[in-house]
Amino acid sequence: MNKVKETGMKAVFLIAACASILAVALICVFLFANGIPAIAKIGPLKFLFGRTWKPSNNLYGIFPMIVASIYVTAGAIVVGVPIALFTSVFMARYCPKQIYKPLKSGIELMAGIPSIVYGYFGLVLIVPTIRSYLGGTGNSMLAAILLLGIMILPTIIGVTESAIRSVPESYYEGSLALGATKERSIFFVLLPAAKSGILAGVVLGIGRAIGETMAVIMVAGNQTWMPQGLLKGVRTMTANIVTEMGYASGLHREALIATGVVLFVFILIINLSLSLLNRRSENVA
Repeated sequence: MNKVKETGMKAVFLIAACASILAVALICVFLFANGIPAIAKIGPLKFLFGRTWKPSNNLYGIFPMIVASIYVTAGAIVVGVPIALFTSVFMARYCPKQIYKPLKSGIELMAGIPSIVYGYFGLVLIVPTIRSYLGGTGNSMLAAILLLGIMILPTIIGVTESAIRSVPESYYEGSLALGATKERSIFFVLLPAAKSGILAGVVLGIGRAIGETMAVIMVAGNQTWMPQGLLKGVRTMTANIVTEMGYASGLHREALIATGVVLFVFILIINLSLSLLNRRSENVA
């Protein structure tokens, strides 16, 4: 009877794993089957490096959106990663037990807040603040960077804290026994030991930032030209797809799907880079 149950559970797990792989495979097939022909019709160089997006004139250059996505994501990482790292260290090593659970619950709640709510927060607080103190319309690359920097915090904090806690306590105690201070033991022993987990959290944060849509649309200014500064409007690849997919048809629709292909390739490159970094660190160790 136990063998039958074990065999049944193995079959259930196998089906679940195959369903996940099948879902990813179907997404890849759909994107590439509909996007690659559009890239071929437009021309790979014109599509990837063209600086003009005017579907009414059959001009489908997404280079401004690619650059905007990279700038916004990089800026969000610069803003969010240090805050998330220090928060993770505080929660893992310094946080009093009385406030740990409320703080943990608050961070988890941040992860569950819908993107549209974050967008509204940015629209009523971040955008007017930028407009009042720095000038411009407020709907800008800077607004998108600050908002995404906030949005990626729970993702990075959750993974990073778990990575820090997974390091054997003997590493920390051994460092203290050798005369290192608590801060040195944390930043020069625990964090390097948890490097793989921290990198995984950062990569997840990058994926969240580069794939975010609604919040960015609400605060970024939605301009299709090349980024011209932190206080100027931009349009990311995801914003471009969502903004125009509702009424697009023909080659226009195919070009938007092709934009999704480029975004998908970006995510694959990021994940591959993480795997290579982890493999390299394991070989060095």
